[in-house]
Amino acid sequence: MNLHALRLFHVVASTGSVTRASELLSISQPSITAQIKKFEKELSLTLLKPQGRGIALTDAGEKLTLLAKRLFAVEQQIEQFANDYRTGVNGSIRLAATYLPAHFLLPAWLAKFKQQYEQVEMTITTTNSSHALRQLLNMEVDLAIYGGLSEAAADGIQTEELFQDELWFVVAPHHPYANQHITLSEMMQEPFVMREEGSSTRERLLALCRTFNTPAPRIALQFNGLHEAITAVIAGYGANFVSSLVVREYVERGKLCRVHVEGIHLRNIIAVCTRRHEPLSAAAANFIQMLRDHRAVSRPPESFSP
Repeated sequence: MNLHALRLFHVVASTGSVTRASELLSISQPSITAQIKKFEKELSLTLLKPQGRGIALTDAGEKLTLLAKRLFAVEQQIEQFANDYRTGVNGSIRLAATYLPAHFLLPAWLAKFKQQYEQVEMTITTTNSSHALRQLLNMEVDLAIYGGLSEAAADGIQTEELFQDELWFVVAPHHPYANQHITLSEMMQEPFVMREEGSSTRERLLALCRTFNTPAPRIALQFNGLHEAITAVIAGYGANFVSSLVVREYVERGKLCRVHVEGIHLRNIIAVCTRRHEPLSAAAANFIQMLRDHRAVSRPPESFSP
């Protein structure tokens, strides 16, 4: 079936005039008339009939007009659908995030993004750093929001830093090292409460010990969640090495205290990771651009209250 001829018929039927259709389509009246007659012959149906100085629809023409209206309405929906995906108004984003950004940053970021892009579907997986990057490389997710080491990522991953925060040693207020200045060797004598293997902060602590040729800490308690680890330290057991973003309010409220380890001033990188040399979907590109536009200059927003 000649869809171009059907479109011409649809415009003529909608306007009730070949003259008006000619003006709208910028096609001559004789050409429109000829193509519709050819279309009628193709269908073996009479669609238009003379009526005074104009035309009218036959019974077949009226019924075909209803079908054509539905067809071209769907066409408009398809065009809108394609445009929405092309511009990122519609689509989906699969996101893996490490604990720190997932719990302390992403909720506010996602709320802001969804206010502008309500139709974009978001799937978020919270995991440790090694698994987040593995999911990205295995194409299980589109983006990874990573809080951890500033070291170079795998060849297939491109990272873009969003901001930095400090890494602190913390203990309970009654701990003898609370608010004290000590050496790294002294700090490593304490039992540590940490997250599971694969946690970037845990790996950062071990790397710190290797760098300063200090015995590795004893991980006395291990949790899969950072909240559980922090709660154990607040309750009075051991020490933790953690992002200041996680424990700043605990410290300000006196539920935890910093330990100032001489010569150690480490910062934590919060970055968005993508697959290198692979184009992003428009929706994912819009999300990253929002992160760039609202990245913190010196300190991330205090959007979480423990």
